[in-house]
Amino acid sequence: MTYEGEHQAETTYPEEQQKMNSKCQRVELNDGHFIPVLGFGTALSSEVPRSKIKELTKIAIDAGFRHFDSASVYKTEGYVGEVIRSKIADGTVRREDVFYTTKVWCNCLRPELVRSSLEQSLKKVQLDYVDLYLIHYPVALKPGEDEYPVDEHGKLIFDTVDLHVTWEVMERCKEAGLTKSIGVSNFNRRQLETILNKPGLKYKPVCNQVECHPYLNQMKLLDFCKSNDIVLVAYGVLGTQRYTGWVDQNSPVLLDEPVLCSMAKKYNQTPALIALRYQLQRGIVALNSTLNEKRVKENTKVFEFQLSSEDMKVLDGLNRNLRYVKTPMFAGHPNYPFSDEY
Repeated sequence: MTYEGEHQAETTYPEEQQKMNSKCQRVELNDGHFIPVLGFGTALSSEVPRSKIKELTKIAIDAGFRHFDSASVYKTEGYVGEVIRSKIADGTVRREDVFYTTKVWCNCLRPELVRSSLEQSLKKVQLDYVDLYLIHYPVALKPGEDEYPVDEHGKLIFDTVDLHVTWEVMERCKEAGLTKSIGVSNFNRRQLETILNKPGLKYKPVCNQVECHPYLNQMKLLDFCKSNDIVLVAYGVLGTQRYTGWVDQNSPVLLDEPVLCSMAKKYNQTPALIALRYQLQRGIVALNSTLNEKRVKENTKVFEFQLSSEDMKVLDGLNRNLRYVKTPMFAGHPNYPFSDEY
C-alpha cells in the first residue's frame, strides 16, 4: 500500500507506519489513482429526511473531508452533489480534491443497465465523472423501476446475471471516462476470485467495500485483499447506524464496548476515534457517517494520534464475527456473499 509522495509504507502497526498528519491522507489504488483514507458515508436511515445530508456534507467538507461515499439506492446523490458543486464554486475545494463514489444497485446488474445507472447518478450529482464506481452487491434482482422487486408473497424476485459480463461493462465505463476507478462492495473471497480470474480481465477491482469494525475485523479477507493489491474500504466502522429492518436492534452497541471506552480514556480520545484509528493503522480506508454535527468535525482528529502495537492487538482480540448488516432478504440468492467464512 503506497501513500502519496511516499515509498512503500505498510500500515499494519505504528512502528512501520509513516505518521499520518493530514486530513487528506490518501492511499494509492492499483490503477494509479489515490483514495482519501477517511471517507464520509451519505446513507441515511429511512426515518431521517434525505435533505439532512446537505448540512452534514457541508459540515464535512468544512471539517476537511474530501471523500464522499454514495450510491443510487441511498437517494441522497442530488443533495450531496449540490453541496460539492457549491463548495467548488466558492473556491473551498477543486473538483480534483474531491473523491466521489457511487454504486450500481442490484436491479441494474444486467450489462445493458450498468452504464445507464452510472449516467443517472452523474445526472443527479451533476458531475462529469465519479472517482469510483462499485457493484453494490453481487446479488442480482429483477430489473425494473422497483429497487426491491417482490412477488405476491412479499419475497424478493432474484435475477441471474453473469458477474463477468457486468464487470466488462464496468471496465468500459472506466475507459469512457465516466469513472476513474472501478471496484466492488460486499464481495466475499470467492466472488473476488471470480473477477480476478476472469478471462480477458482488463482492470481488477481497486477495492472491496465491506462492513468492518472491531467486532468484525475481516482479518482473512483483509489479508486476501492486500495480497492482490485490492484496498479494503470499511463501512460500519463505528458499529453502523441502527437501520430499522436492516440491523438487529438487540445487537450490542460497538461504541459501548468497555475496551474501546477504556482505550479512549487512555488516549484522551472518543471511542469512535479509537475505532476509526484502528482501521487506518491496518491499512483500511474507513468510511464513517454520523447525524451529529459535532462528531463530524471530531472524527477528523483521527490523524492526531497513534495506537500502540499492543493496543492494536487488544483491539484485534475483540473480533466476534458480528455482522450488523446481514441483508437476510438476499440469503436465498446463489451469490449471497455472507454464507462463506470470508
